[in-house]
Amino acid sequence: MAIDLTSLPRPSRDDSTVGTMARGLVGSEILRIAAQIRELVAKGQKVCNLTVGDFAPKEFPIPDGLRQNIATALQGGETNYPPSDGVLDLRQSVQRFYERALGLKYPLEGIVIAGGARPIIYGTYRSVLDEGETVVYPVPSWNNNHYAYIMGAKSVVVETDPAHGFMPTVEQLAPHLGTARLLCLCSPLNPTGTMIAPDALAAICERVVAENREREKRGQKPLILMYDQIYWVLSFGAVKHVTPVELVPEVAKYTVFVDGISKAFAATGVRVGWGVGPPTIIARMRDVLGHVGAWAPKAEQVAVARYLDDVPATEGFLEAMRERVDARLEALHKGFTRMREAGLPVQHIAPQGAIYLSVRFDMIGKGGLKTNDDIRKLLLEKASFAVVPFQAFGLPEDTGWFRLSVGATSVKEIEEALPRVEATLREALGAK
Repeated sequence: MAIDLTSLPRPSRDDSTVGTMARGLVGSEILRIAAQIRELVAKGQKVCNLTVGDFAPKEFPIPDGLRQNIATALQGGETNYPPSDGVLDLRQSVQRFYERALGLKYPLEGIVIAGGARPIIYGTYRSVLDEGETVVYPVPSWNNNHYAYIMGAKSVVVETDPAHGFMPTVEQLAPHLGTARLLCLCSPLNPTGTMIAPDALAAICERVVAENREREKRGQKPLILMYDQIYWVLSFGAVKHVTPVELVPEVAKYTVFVDGISKAFAATGVRVGWGVGPPTIIARMRDVLGHVGAWAPKAEQVAVARYLDDVPATEGFLEAMRERVDARLEALHKGFTRMREAGLPVQHIAPQGAIYLSVRFDMIGKGGLKTNDDIRKLLLEKASFAVVPFQAFGLPEDTGWFRLSVGATSVKEIEEALPRVEATLREALGAK
């Protein structure tokens, strides 16, 4: 007879059975909103879902070659533990990929493979920071607040603005770098879909190098730059992706890249990511992630190694991928441009990279709307249009700015939804 344990206590914030860190850790606002969307869809409501930074497989399937390689690797018995730093063939393939596509040739000891980009971010934090040390990051940005909290680090948050594409400037960062151990940047940026300008990034990297020259004289630990470029192959228009190392080569010994196949190949669930950087840091990251068991499955590693080296296949897929993402971003761009030209209180930043568009619904104080969440609920309930406020990315104010993610929807769904959004805004503006 089974023992009935269904009456065990449910989670609560004051639960003494878990530690202080776990009690204080805040869950993902994005996933909470996404759960609401799933409930509505399950009830039969049709929603234009622009919330989660993921890809619907029916809209963005993984490459055929990658899928076939995974099946072949599984059938070939590649099901045991991989090496803690990753399958050698994949590390070599990433090495060739970076040299071919970015002009950066790293030693194999500077490359580590993990189960997606998240473990690389965690591994960077864990390998670099001691408790109480300072991490500097701009907002809006993705999850730096949570990783800093987990580490017991001191967060220095730099608020950015739409005039600079929500990217930080050296003038904003410089006052905080003297006491920092880790600086976190991301481009193309989640949540904004914007990219940092080469001159702005060069100025920041030069400041990091200058800071570390002074620290070396004093015998102090260096300032490390974590550069998250998981979306770098998805760039649009005239804006081009740049790396810290190509702009300021001397910053290489202080820079850790966060990267992988999750976004480039619509393979978020395949869970293959990599960190690239100084072997001194990567070796410690390998050990940290090895103890966590955060490696990518071996079959997937073997499959990705083979696929990355198939240059015609990868380049062909990425070209098609950019076209499909861009079509969705352009549909939103044109729709909100029309609304703004028609006098509605919306503004947005034209697509630059990633799978996101930043849109401001300037509705605070209008139509009875007081917060971003009021606007979010209005759009969801009246227009079946699901978006995520910038508060989910660390920007505290109710400014009307939202992230729109296009990976889980079609151009048709977007084009059908935009008239509903316009009608909803007009109705709200006419409300007393």
